Order: sequence, then structure tokens, then C-alpha cells
Amino acid sequence: MSSSTAFPGQSPAAETAPLSLCAREPRVPADRLVAEMVPPPRFDSVRFDTYVPDPNQPSQSEAVTMLAGFAAGLGGSHATGAGRRKWFGGRKPAAPTGPRGVYLDGGYGVGKTHLLASLWHATPAEPSLKAFGTFVELTNLVGALGFQQTVQTLSGHRLLCIDEFELDDPGDTVLVSSLLSRLVEHGVALAATSNTLPGKLGEGRFAAVDFLREIQGLSAHFRPLRIDGEDYRHRGLPEAPPPYTDEQVTRAAYATPGAALDDFPGLLEHLARVHPSRYGALTDDLRAVCLTGVTAVPDQSTALRLVVLADRLYDREVPVLASGLPFDRLFSDDMLNGGYRKKYFRAISRLTALARDAKDLVAQ
Repeated sequence: MSSSTAFPGQSPAAETAPLSLCAREPRVPADRLVAEMVPPPRFDSVRFDTYVPDPNQPSQSEAVTMLAGFAAGLGGSHATGAGRRKWFGGRKPAAPTGPRGVYLDGGYGVGKTHLLASLWHATPAEPSLKAFGTFVELTNLVGALGFQQTVQTLSGHRLLCIDEFELDDPGDTVLVSSLLSRLVEHGVALAATSNTLPGKLGEGRFAAVDFLREIQGLSAHFRPLRIDGEDYRHRGLPEAPPPYTDEQVTRAAYATPGAALDDFPGLLEHLARVHPSRYGALTDDLRAVCLTGVTAVPDQSTALRLVVLADRLYDREVPVLASGLPFDRLFSDDMLNGGYRKKYFRAISRLTALARDAKDLVAQ
């Protein structure tokens, strides 16, 4: 650590003080939401040939072959904008028969997002005619543009990729069902990832039986593709480092340009004031996130917000250094056994990987 670096106990110079997530309240314009519907930085360079299937899980190799063929088949006039011209000309293309999409189902850490991003890259179309976003980002796009404008914006696309497809409330079920049905009518191909089969979306989280028609309608758009395997993030790797002390985390934050330093309970309170769709912008230009006093999350709403933040940090490859409880104790047993358990396990897996990435920030 250089002599100019300061931390509590010394007199920190303004230019060396770390950033704070709690001081950020980003506003994301609608045009940015559309422009950023591309694979996140972690998956910008992935391709089918960089996916390493587990030799003990033949479904992984089969998924690569199937998705490569799916991408190759997405040619035709639609990618040139014919679909968009038909929209404004008042003539809709004929609705295709059979599923117009693929649905990657499997546990966390089997490489579904890698495969989804590879499909986006392999599809023969200009980036402006392909869209990639999480489920939260897609619903927020509808909120920013309105339903009809979202249909117009995406209807000329050749492919829409939806990562982390989860239906957490009835309103989202109806909204997404209607949106995807309209896009399929305009010839847009769909691809999605989830830890839940399309016919089981919403199960354990709301009265899915009351919305069975909408859920079955969503399922009809997709051909499920099961991907089995263990979490690649921990395959053959050492255990994540244990939490550090508050002093170690604080020293690392002051010694790392572009790092943010926040008290974990304060960060959880701040996340409640920022819409989850802005969590990506919340992490803009961060080199690391340093957290002191990590505790178990107090309730399910807080836990779900933390899941979204973990996803955005993982997408952007931002290491996380923390003191307090280890990340595998963030969520209560009731949470880990409830309807959102797969989300929580994914968050633990991703935060553990980011904690492993952060170990070099601590002076040896």
C-alpha cells in the first residue's frame, strides 16, 4: 500500500477515499435501456466453442449442438427489417406454427447464460436486430416505453434472449405472456434461461393455478432444453475465502482505485430506494465492491433485491470483498427451502465466485 493511501485512523485525502453505492441514485433513460440490451461484459466474448461441457453430462454437449443449429436457422428476410416494415404497413406476418423459441432449463452454474449469450453472438443478424436482457430488464423496458412501443421496438428483431426468466407475480405473468405472444406473431424468435420449466413458472410464489392459461401460453412458445450438471463455478476449485475483518476490507477499499466501500445493512436499505432495473447503472465503473458487517438478510423482499444486485455484479465481473457472515449464510433456511430457493442458491454461487476474485485485493 502506498504512503499516500489512507483509511480510517489516518487522514484520508479526498482523492483516495473510496466510492459508495449508497451515494448513487442513477436515472436510466429509455434509450439506454434499449442500447444496453446486449450480453453483459462477462459474456461479451463467449462463444459455443468456449463452452466446456462436462463429459459426465451429455445434455451439455447436446445443448451446444442444438443451439448452434437453432442460430443457423434464424436467417431470412426478417433480419433485414422486413418485419418492421410490415408492422408500419399494417400487415402482420403469418404466425409461425410450433414453438418459436428454446428454453434452457437447469440448475444454477451449468452455463445457461454462457449458452444464451453464445446463441446471441452466433445468430446471423446485426446487433441492432438482436436483443439480450434479463427478465427484470425486459419488464422495465415495457415500463419505460409502454407496451405498444416495446412491441414496435422489438418486432423487427430476429431474436430476443431473456436471461433469468422468472415470474414472481401475476401481473408479470400477464404482461410477459402478452408481449411474447405479440412478438412471436411478428416472427421474432425467443430464447430464455431459467431454473424452472416454463409450465412451472410462478409455482410456490403466487397462486399460479389462477393464471394457468397465461403460463401455458408462455410454455407453448418454447421448446424446453434440459441442461444437467453441477455448478461450474465450483467445479474443481478451492472453497471461497472466509470473510475478512472490517479493517482488512476498509484498507483494501482505500488501496483500490474505483472501489466502493459500504456498510452492508446500509446498502440493503439503499437498495429499497433504487428500482432493481437500475442496479446495473448503480455499479457503473466500479472496480470492486467492499462490504463491512455482512449479516443475514432480514426478509424476502430484501433478499430478492440482493439477488438482482449479485447478478449485476457478476455480469460485470466486479469482485466483492466482505467482512461479517460468509455468503452461504445470507439467507435463512426458510428462504432456501421456499419458492425462490433457486434464485438464492444462484446468488450464493455468484457471490462466492466474486469473493474468490477479490482475494488479491487484500495485502498479503
